[in-house]
Amino acid sequence: MNRRELVEFLRAQKWAVEASVTTAGAPQAAVIGVAVTDDLELVFDTVTDTRKAVNLRADPRIALVMGWDEGKTAQIEGVADEPAGEDLKRLKHVYLTKFPDGLEREQWPNITYFRVRPTWIRFSDFTVEPPAIELLAL
Repeated sequence: MNRRELVEFLRAQKWAVEASVTTAGAPQAAVIGVAVTDDLELVFDTVTDTRKAVNLRADPRIALVMGWDEGKTAQIEGVADEPAGEDLKRLKHVYLTKFPDGLEREQWPNITYFRVRPTWIRFSDFTVEPPAIELLAL
């Protein structure tokens, strides 16, 4: 799978399970809506006081799993940040294009956006025998 195919696969997914860790070292996971840029940045919105937001501010390491309904998945590890300025404007456009209902949330006083820059990705295709599992270079 090349980078373009990976971006297309990720864009076809609407949801991800994201995992972060508390300052006490406890794991936490949530289902989130995710949009993907051409540069393989993942973006999602959340409220500023959610567990994931608090966790990611303290420790920006994040893991996500995308795609599971049709036997293909991407496991992603990366680093999250809260973009600002032109980066935020660009990423919000990508996110709001995929999730138009985000326009309503955008008006909330406590909404924030996180960007994930992957550092490791493994793609698995369980629709073939044997399963095809590929570690993707970034």
